[in-house]
Amino acid sequence: MSLNKVMLIGNLTKDPEVRTTPSGQNVASFSVATNMNWTDQSGQKQSKAEFHNIVAWRKLADICGQYLHKGSKIYLEGRLQTRDWVGQDGAKKYRTEVVADTMQILSRPGEVGATPTQAENFEAAVGAEGDANSDEEIKIENIPF
Repeated sequence: MSLNKVMLIGNLTKDPEVRTTPSGQNVASFSVATNMNWTDQSGQKQSKAEFHNIVAWRKLADICGQYLHKGSKIYLEGRLQTRDWVGQDGAKKYRTEVVADTMQILSRPGEVGATPTQAENFEAAVGAEGDANSDEEIKIENIPF
């Protein structure tokens, strides 16, 4: 048995970048920062930020591109994936990403990164099987807020 599951709560470091693959699928890329705070042995408060590369596909990519902005606080679930390629310098390069399956916007309207029309906990759950063959356009009437 194996498990590849990631759960993150953090803030976007920049607006998502949405592209379309040659096969016509939309993909969104963005980065999420998470913070860890602790008190060291001397009583000093410490903080460390981690930056996570996120990739969302199909409808979830469209939703991310439309509703997420730099500073948005989100909760997401997904799986880890590592890609490798040979760079222009001939060296093999690696990149580990979180492939998002589910995302919730946690920012409230008026907060940094939030748009005035966002609901507090808008959930965009896109199943891998249910969305694979769907080409329907996202219509504003179908968004629940």
